[in-house]
Amino acid sequence: MRHWFKDQHFRSLLKNSSYLGISKAVAAVCGVATLAFAGRGLGVLMFGTLILITSYVKAVSGIAKFQSWQLIVRYGGHGVAHGDPEHFKVATGFAFALDVVSGIGGLLIGAALLPFIGEWVGIGQQYLWLGLLYCTVLPIMASATPDGVLRVLNRFDLISWSGTLSPIVRAILAGIAFVTHARFPVYVAIWFVTDIIGSLYPWYLGWRELRRNRLLEGIRPTLKPDVLPGAWRFAIDVNLASSVQAVWGPIGRLVVGGLLGPAGAALFRVASTLADSAQEPSDLLGKAFYPEVMRMDLTSKHPWKLMLRGTAAVGAVALLAILIMLLGGKPLMQLIFGKEFLGAYAPLVILMVIPFIGIFSFPLTPMLYALGRSDGPLKAKLLGSALFFVTIAPLSWQWGVVGAAIALVLANVANSAAMMVQLRGEHRRVRPKAS
Repeated sequence: MRHWFKDQHFRSLLKNSSYLGISKAVAAVCGVATLAFAGRGLGVLMFGTLILITSYVKAVSGIAKFQSWQLIVRYGGHGVAHGDPEHFKVATGFAFALDVVSGIGGLLIGAALLPFIGEWVGIGQQYLWLGLLYCTVLPIMASATPDGVLRVLNRFDLISWSGTLSPIVRAILAGIAFVTHARFPVYVAIWFVTDIIGSLYPWYLGWRELRRNRLLEGIRPTLKPDVLPGAWRFAIDVNLASSVQAVWGPIGRLVVGGLLGPAGAALFRVASTLADSAQEPSDLLGKAFYPEVMRMDLTSKHPWKLMLRGTAAVGAVALLAILIMLLGGKPLMQLIFGKEFLGAYAPLVILMVIPFIGIFSFPLTPMLYALGRSDGPLKAKLLGSALFFVTIAPLSWQWGVVGAAIALVLANVANSAAMMVQLRGEHRRVRPKAS
């Protein structure tokens, strides 16, 4: 195993993952503290309403967002690494234009739909004005261009620390709101302001790095990236995959709210938040893996070896996180959120299957994208989402929040299995040659 560290790509993968890991750890602690302050300050019912309002906006953002950072990494990463940034500049301009269009479109659609579906997803009529106000953050929330710029320029340190700003500020403000016995609209305002801060700061960092690397000149917003082969198809496939993925996050919470009410949404949110913390090691390695594999020759054995080594590395950390959460989840919930949230422990146990799957599935999506199979993750997520929608209602009616957790696990199993089958076929097609 020692010889793994002689691999430059493996060392880079671990270094960039560690940057993201430190920031995610800080953000996770702040996130749990924020939820604890809000949960104790508002109670289960009003906390659930807060979760539903924020989940609605995140759902609209997830559907509208083009994941434009992936365009920049795919079409610009190799050129920048080899001293030819022209495709990077076109990809950045294309990504920026997509962010603007999707952000404005998301705002218009989200604000137009909310009055009609708000009550169906559990947002009371008296709180619709807060939801409409929150929708105004959508134009900047749907932006991903700065993330792509920083990834290509290998500034994962900046990505990591920019990701901590919003959670830290939100935790501080939520703590003040809890101590001062603030009303519900104050908590919504805290989420709103910190989302704006967290969305704008990466834009500043991306602009600063482009200027520092003398790459600003020549970047123009465009929706006609003629020099980038298949750019529109790639963008649409990635957008659709991201939109479908939102089914398991904010849209899933809205569905739970519609089926089980705000209290059910609150318990589901607490359980999924703690489960997500156990999945962070896999997610972090996946985010660092894609830019790294795009610099490699996919017809060689190196990217496949890197995938297996990354799986082994993340496995030990993820299994430890899962064990800690299973053993300490119940007392942790009672300590942080209070006794009224202990109903989230049973669904948490079920959701622990997802971080376990993540150990093996984290490289699947970036490998398929790198191999030009942008349709692969989309097909897998469509399969998983279809299974989720078919099972969520009967399982929730039968077992409540536990049933919702089971539906989410089944969706993740189907998604990962479908991508594994596709990647195995691509591996046979490429036939890695001996290096």
